[in-house]
Amino acid sequence: MFTGIIEEIGHMRRIHSHGQAMVLTIAAKKVLEDVHLGDSISVNGVCLTVIAFDNDTFSVDVMPETYRKTNLRKLQTGTRVNLERAMAANGRFGGHIVQGHVDATATILSRIPEENAVVYRFEPENKHIFRYIISGGSITIDGISLTVVDVNDREIAVSIIPHTLAQTVLHDKKAGDTVNIECDVLGKYMERLLKFGPSESSDGNGKKQSTLTASFLADNGFM
Repeated sequence: MFTGIIEEIGHMRRIHSHGQAMVLTIAAKKVLEDVHLGDSISVNGVCLTVIAFDNDTFSVDVMPETYRKTNLRKLQTGTRVNLERAMAANGRFGGHIVQGHVDATATILSRIPEENAVVYRFEPENKHIFRYIISGGSITIDGISLTVVDVNDREIAVSIIPHTLAQTVLHDKKAGDTVNIECDVLGKYMERLLKFGPSESSDGNGKKQSTLTASFLADNGFM
């Protein structure tokens, strides 16, 4: 599990591709301080497993499913990437719950300065994810924990402060570029619970219905 607080920017040292499978070798410093084989490191918001490392690089496998679903397939030697180690049990939870499981990629529509911030607008390729996105809610963009400032049935907008812009690869991105999006996992679990629920009752016609409903959650302060 991650928090969406980027620890450092790494640089792609080598990319070995075979069809839709890749081995990425990434130059880094901070995330290597206590690295072990099998550790999880988020690369542009994608949870990947360390398969090798030395004093200044680590390598990870990218399987075909990850290749197809994320922007890792667009990486080139020298490209900068956001890096975060898996959350330590005694660490501060500075962002939100991030799994490193990308839901969709999105295209940057615009990047507009607004006083001390920059507002980015994105169009996800998979419109199904809009059901998990609310204004004021959390979202992960290329591994960065951000707050949604606007959403409609086509676009998502976030506002970036100067520190976040300077410390992440969003600084490099422009209109037309692709980012990875992970929606807040709480919405996914809520949807699943509403579908199945912890218990069932009859609807009078012999059909089973979940007793966990949207009205129940609202009445008890969950919505």
